[in-house]
Amino acid sequence: MNIQEAKNKLEKYNQGHVLKDFDTLSESDKESLLKQIAETDFSVTDSIINKKENAKRGVISPIKAMTLNEIEENKAEYTEIGLETIREGKVGAVLLAGGMGTRLGSDNPKGMNDIGITKPVYIFQRIIRNLLDVVDEAGVWIHLFIMTSDKNHEATTAFFKEQNYFTYNPEYIHFFKQDMAPAATFEGKVYMESPSKIATSPNGNGGWFSSMKNSGIVDIIHKEGIEWLNVFAVDNVLQRIADPCFIGATISKKCNVGSKVVRKTNPDEKVGVMCLEDGKPSIVEYYEQTEEIRNTKDENGEPAYNFGVILNYLFNEKDLEHICDNELPLHIVEKKIPYMNEDGEFIKPEEPNGYKFETLILDMIHMLDTCLPFEVVRDKEFAPIKNKTGVDSIDSARELLKKNGVQL
Repeated sequence: MNIQEAKNKLEKYNQGHVLKDFDTLSESDKESLLKQIAETDFSVTDSIINKKENAKRGVISPIKAMTLNEIEENKAEYTEIGLETIREGKVGAVLLAGGMGTRLGSDNPKGMNDIGITKPVYIFQRIIRNLLDVVDEAGVWIHLFIMTSDKNHEATTAFFKEQNYFTYNPEYIHFFKQDMAPAATFEGKVYMESPSKIATSPNGNGGWFSSMKNSGIVDIIHKEGIEWLNVFAVDNVLQRIADPCFIGATISKKCNVGSKVVRKTNPDEKVGVMCLEDGKPSIVEYYEQTEEIRNTKDENGEPAYNFGVILNYLFNEKDLEHICDNELPLHIVEKKIPYMNEDGEFIKPEEPNGYKFETLILDMIHMLDTCLPFEVVRDKEFAPIKNKTGVDSIDSARELLKKNGVQL
């Protein structure tokens, strides 16, 4: 993109201030800013001008989950279907690893955090080991697509190389960067992080497949004949990935998407729960859950909305193509956005000072007709690391790993 093309694009979205200091920049900084302008979708700022009140949720009703008992009864059948699908090369895995370990007290990518006690044990290492369990069982390699971000791409790729990919076949590991969205003032003007850099943030966990498309990674999926993608978050060190039983159950029930879920420990637990919304699968986030939702019982006297999501989903690739062709809802979120002020000073605000723009995976699920909530044993598949200490922390994950025989 040349300077005139950049000006034209910025004028279209009323963002001409982005080039205010352009003439003072070095040639490399000029090139970097022009590249960022070319890659940035400024159209999201229009949504501020046209901002409406959040759309009201549709009619929420319970969705039936496949419980542990039902899974156990059909485990052999589901597992065989899943293993056959994996051996045919029709399954890929997608690791969402764009985050940093800031809340864990680290400046590194989250997956690089060492959770070992007597030896180094990295979060990435545990993820790869869990996937290797299935590779060993199926006898074939599974393509793993790792989504990074602008902030951690170089560190992540270098770390995997340094660690010899934790014994995984590097020909089956593919890195791609998540698309970024600009951060803007409440009036819709994008913030500058420095004279040569627009303030941006990842475009939400619903942006993973569009990021795969934009990076060309989907070409690999088409070439390899991959039909199912198991997408999961980096912070759960116990989760089973490309789980044959989960894959087989989703295929057997002819569902568009499968969602691993855990039974809630109590009605107030802060997890999103699976439900139906206007008859289609959806998720009600914990902060949206009313007293009625928390206290409704099913025909057996059990909580009707009792299964929390753990961000481990199995999508059909053709459905993802269809979703990508239809625009996902854009969520406008008030955030504290570090920025460069008029005097060129870098400011870290203490209060929300603008908007970030995100798409969410729950909207992807709601665009599909059928979903299988697939119950897993919490203590065997759910050890999230979100905090340094306390609930969902390194300490709690260590205890669960030890309980499952993992040496730390």
